[in-house]
Amino acid sequence: MEFRLLGWPDEDVVLRLDHRAYAYAGKFATSSTGKAVALDADGAGDGPEAFELPDEPRREYVDPVAVVAFNADRTDPDAVWLRYVSVRRERRGEGVGTALCAFVVARAADRGFDRARIAVNNAYSFEALSKAGFAWTGRETGIAELVLERPTDAPARCDPAAYREGLATIAERDDVGDDERAFAERKRERGPPDVIDAAR
Repeated sequence: MEFRLLGWPDEDVVLRLDHRAYAYAGKFATSSTGKAVALDADGAGDGPEAFELPDEPRREYVDPVAVVAFNADRTDPDAVWLRYVSVRRERRGEGVGTALCAFVVARAADRGFDRARIAVNNAYSFEALSKAGFAWTGRETGIAELVLERPTDAPARCDPAAYREGLATIAERDDVGDDERAFAERKRERGPPDVIDAAR
């Protein structure tokens, strides 16, 4: 797997992704966020989900396995927000999104950010980001997302009680399906996952 940071928010990177293959595809068509991608080893293709790499002398297409958009926190210049993470539908569950988020956090550290944040609305994302070194802050957004945070130079210290409480908060919602609720309960019983090494 290869990870590429295509650009920061001020570099006007735009990706055109097929909405049938990627959640949040439309969010990557704006230039207000930075973008990073995970690619298979060969890195090239010409499928309908392809996008054009910026600043290339010719059109070069790749089929990303995963994409993430991010920007600086408007109220905290030392923090970066991971805004949208999307993994190709047929590649979900492989840990690629988790590794890509860890990669972006490492790049944010190189750029001088002290903290990284992300808001999640489901148990699967909560678990994946916990593996990337994020921990629940105890805060929620106005749209019922749980705010996770970590230092950019090391994983967050994960309090097992807070981890379990975060999963319980998600599982107790009325709109959570039986499969997701069972997943959250299994992870609560097990406790916090091991954190992956940041992809450099």
